[in-house]
Amino acid sequence: MSAIKKIGILGGTFDPPHVGHLRLATHFAKLLKLDALLLIPSGEPWQKGSGITSAEIRLQLTEAAGIDLARAFLYLKIPTQVGIDRIEIDRAGPSYAIDTVKALRERFGASASLNWLMGADSLVALPSWNSWEKLSQYVNFAVATRPHHDLKQAMSPEVHQFLNNHQTKHADALENSPAGLIYIDESLNVDLSSTELRKQLKSASRNSIASEQIPTHTLEIITNLGLYQ
Repeated sequence: MSAIKKIGILGGTFDPPHVGHLRLATHFAKLLKLDALLLIPSGEPWQKGSGITSAEIRLQLTEAAGIDLARAFLYLKIPTQVGIDRIEIDRAGPSYAIDTVKALRERFGASASLNWLMGADSLVALPSWNSWEKLSQYVNFAVATRPHHDLKQAMSPEVHQFLNNHQTKHADALENSPAGLIYIDESLNVDLSSTELRKQLKSASRNSIASEQIPTHTLEIITNLGLYQ
């Protein structure tokens, strides 16, 4: 990975990973011409409360989703490498993004373009993240709008100011900048919430919903282990 210059980071609870995550990853891998994309399941997702599937099982589900993502990249001729990273699972204590980005910056060096991929709801929620104002020292943000989600209306004054200080209208600016920029992409409306999906998996229409919204290899593990029933 030493020659890699443009990295995408997609973190999350991944409980479970779903097609929305893969759509976001594919879109930004192509748009930002990423050399590599890391899927990083959180170890202890401190904001999610109890009832979270164990970290090792979520890692297994994410690895399975990574197989489908790599196949999609191959089919679409996107040359981005896909990696599943245990960094948050192996680190003791709550999973803070700030610790992850510091470690990744150390790993890839000062000149690599590190791009944290997220949905607009995560951008709005940034002030609840630990040391959130410091994140832009280590990464750029590539943000996808969410369906039926008015970003401007949902934004607090501090996020609005953060955006004023860091936003770029040009996606290619992220390729040449190691950190410090925010790009909002309005062409991709993607829902990244696993909460509704877990509810649907407990319903009578479980099978039809699952096959539409969950990557094939991930669904196989969910079925075999009898998860989310």
